[in-house]
Amino acid sequence: MAFPDRNAQMRYGSVAPDRAADIDQGLRSYMLKVYNYMAIGLVVTGLAAIGAFSAAVTTDPSNAVAQAGNILLTGFGAAIFTSPLRWVIMFAPLIAVLFLSFRIHRMSVGAAQALFWGYSALVGLSLSSIFLVYTGQSVAQVFFVTAASFGALSLYGYTTRRDLSAFGSFLIMGLFGIVIASIVNIFLQSSALGFAVSAIGVLVFAGLTAYDTQRIKEMYFEGDDYATTGRKAIMGALQLYLDFINMFVMLLQLFGQQRD
Repeated sequence: MAFPDRNAQMRYGSVAPDRAADIDQGLRSYMLKVYNYMAIGLVVTGLAAIGAFSAAVTTDPSNAVAQAGNILLTGFGAAIFTSPLRWVIMFAPLIAVLFLSFRIHRMSVGAAQALFWGYSALVGLSLSSIFLVYTGQSVAQVFFVTAASFGALSLYGYTTRRDLSAFGSFLIMGLFGIVIASIVNIFLQSSALGFAVSAIGVLVFAGLTAYDTQRIKEMYFEGDDYATTGRKAIMGALQLYLDFINMFVMLLQLFGQQRD
């Protein structure tokens, strides 16, 4: 779902000062809503991931039905981590995000919010498997590094006067390349290819964070009604959420400490 840039005139100083002040106040409110939606989405994802992992593992051998490395799995854990259901869990977030992207312009703000929270929970369920591979301390450390990096990059995208749209096509091409290489590596299981994908992915999603922030900012239009502004804010939050999650996963693959 693409929203037009109807606020481009602000970049060229063609707005009267008093009207510019109104736009600036509305823009701050709009961007705050975008970041709030994104933050809530990350909280939902984190809670879903931790909750799913807690329900999936056990320290009591009598309750275990399967094992992943040195970790004992409950029936729930065996279902989501070792059975064919794991493929459904892996691809369910993709289906949900495509549905939201293509249908959001027909949804009410409340329905779009609910679908975004549901999508965030599905991502959390899918990401719960990282706790099987990486230590909890490592996951937390990489999360905070990602948060600091994301904040700096998003701030740059919001404040810079440089037009970042020229980089957009290259970043999108890089994104498609990463997706294709990641799918291929599911079957190849190449550590070298995995490292290359993660390293390039960090750069691509770092650039997308700044680029998307600027694009989301430029989507704001003071004449939009409540529903349109709300849908734009949710779509903007989804785009930044995806940048954050993907940068986090790439950094974790590069620097995360694996379990023994």
